[in-house]
Amino acid sequence: MNIVFDFGGVLFHWQPHEFIARLLPQHAPDAPAAHALVGEFFQGYRGDWGEFDRGTVEPGPLAERIARRTRLTLAEVRQVMDAVPGELQPIPGTVALLRRLHARGHALHFLSNMPAPYADHLEATHDFLSLFRSGVFSARVQLIKPEAAIFAHAQRVFGVEGADTLFIDDLEHNIEAAHQAGWQGLHFQDPAQCELELNRRGLL
Repeated sequence: MNIVFDFGGVLFHWQPHEFIARLLPQHAPDAPAAHALVGEFFQGYRGDWGEFDRGTVEPGPLAERIARRTRLTLAEVRQVMDAVPGELQPIPGTVALLRRLHARGHALHFLSNMPAPYADHLEATHDFLSLFRSGVFSARVQLIKPEAAIFAHAQRVFGVEGADTLFIDDLEHNIEAAHQAGWQGLHFQDPAQCELELNRRGLL
C-alpha cells in the first residue's frame, strides 16, 4: 500500500489555540479570545496565510498584511511566525506508526500544506523524514489542499495509483478531496485511533 501522511496535526504537533494563548496571553486571556485570534491570524489557512502555504507571498509582506488587518503589532506578528517551526514538534505515537509501516514495506509519501521556510526547517531537523520515498510541500508547487490539482500533482510525483493510496489527514475536507481524487482516506484524530484503523485495514 502507498501511504501518504499530512504533517501538521498528524505527524507534527499543531494546536494553534494553545500556541497563540501561550505566545500572546495579553491578546488571548481565555479560550474564546484565543479561538478568535487564531481565526484572525490564520484565516482558516485561506486568505493571506493560504498564500503563504501556496508559496505566493514571502514572510515579510505576510507579516505586514497580518498586522494591518489585526490588532497585533508587526513585532507580535513576527513573534508568532518565528515561533511556528519550534511548535512543530514530532508526535511520538505517529512517528512510531511511521516506522512500523516502513518496516512492513509500505511505500511512504507526504502531502503537506507548508510554507517554504517551515518546510526547509523540518527537512533540516528531523532525520525520520528519510523514511519517505517522496513528498509534496504546497509552497514548492504553488498548489494547496484541498484543491484537486495538488492531489493530481502528488499522484504523478509519487508514481502511484489512487486506489492503492491511503491518505492520512486531520481535516475532513482534505479527506473528502482525496476521495474525490480516487484515493482512500483515513481521518486522523490521534495516534491510538490511527493505529486501530490501520490494523483494521491490515496494514500493521
